[in-house]
Amino acid sequence: MRHQRSMSMKGIKPGNLAAILTVWCMVLLYVLFQGGKTSLMLFSMVSLLAIYLIGFGMGGVNRVKAARTVTASDQQEGVLHAGEQVQVSIQVTVPGLLPMPYLIVREVLKRHNGDSWSFEESVIPNLRGTGELLFQTPALERGHYTFQRTECVSEDIFGLMEHRGGFELNTSFRVLPRTIPLLGWQRQLRNVRGGGAQTTTAASRRETTQINGVRDYVYGDRISRIHWNATAKTGSWKSKEFEHESFPQTLILLDCKAQGYRSTAQFETAVSAAASLLESGAREQAGIGLFTAGKENKLFMPSTSQGERMSMLQHLVDVDADRKESLLSSLERSGRELPKGCLLLIITPEVGEEAVSCIRWAENRGMNPCLLKIAAAEKSAEPGDYTSYLQSRGLLLYTVSSLEELPLALGGRAS
Repeated sequence: MRHQRSMSMKGIKPGNLAAILTVWCMVLLYVLFQGGKTSLMLFSMVSLLAIYLIGFGMGGVNRVKAARTVTASDQQEGVLHAGEQVQVSIQVTVPGLLPMPYLIVREVLKRHNGDSWSFEESVIPNLRGTGELLFQTPALERGHYTFQRTECVSEDIFGLMEHRGGFELNTSFRVLPRTIPLLGWQRQLRNVRGGGAQTTTAASRRETTQINGVRDYVYGDRISRIHWNATAKTGSWKSKEFEHESFPQTLILLDCKAQGYRSTAQFETAVSAAASLLESGAREQAGIGLFTAGKENKLFMPSTSQGERMSMLQHLVDVDADRKESLLSSLERSGRELPKGCLLLIITPEVGEEAVSCIRWAENRGMNPCLLKIAAAEKSAEPGDYTSYLQSRGLLLYTVSSLEELPLALGGRAS
């Protein structure tokens, strides 16, 4: 990402100009009333110095041209994930012939939630007035980042006056949630709870037109399924076996309850878990969607498209824990749009009456629900926890307190 703009020209400060003219006038009066070579030489020196200071104030920092380049650490994909750093390069060009001893550049990087970081570095322009400033940000969290107005400070070679300028470059970038690779979690979810899982799998795993082999004829097979060549060669009835869709459609529901998460880190773990499941589902070519139950609900239908997957990840960049109504109310408001017969994976910080109500609601609409509980880092007993009750019903329930626990908890493995 590269942005370039020139600083708006600003003249010398009125106070500095008044001080220079005052000194020059005093020396001029000294020449007029005193006379002599000494006073004339002093007048010449002060005049040259005044011309330099006024010229430096009218140019230099106030006319500098700058360009900013932001480089992601992952050059192959060109995307940033939480925990990664950003390299920033600023190229400055100071027009004019007057020498500049140094230039201090002060940058401010602001996150969408109001957090900000300040960076201050100095650069010494070469004879052509150009210089480059390089710095690296700390590890960034998920969010949308924007560089604020940049301030430049410099002094003349005598250190008599300080000059300031500023410019704004519309440089912004997004940091995606942190993810962890997963393998095999979709296969584990296919074994969820006897009848419900079989029904969901059967409804979703439709046959394709790709022949996967030959099997013995089963009473009731259509004539179009009979493999005539194999039947003629073996002398017994054979039927075609077609490939099935690999996995049932999966919808990830991210609970964005405002008071449900005890800390920001707990909510970030939930968002990262959702992002990891999205990326792994796309890698396994499984139809996977996203539903964020926040202040404003957002639904992405299950899809195998890489473009849809990236839209879901971009949406997770800005999501916040801001829902105040019940999770069941959010589901009911979007109930008609939710895909039927899908596997509903609910990511939530609490397993209480609200979660039980949502599970019953999903089951009544033909969905196959399961839970991923994001536990707080500090282990403590939670009143009204229905974990044991749900497990006794055969509902699949995972519990993790950090993203690193996710591969093992889901029954898959880290790649």
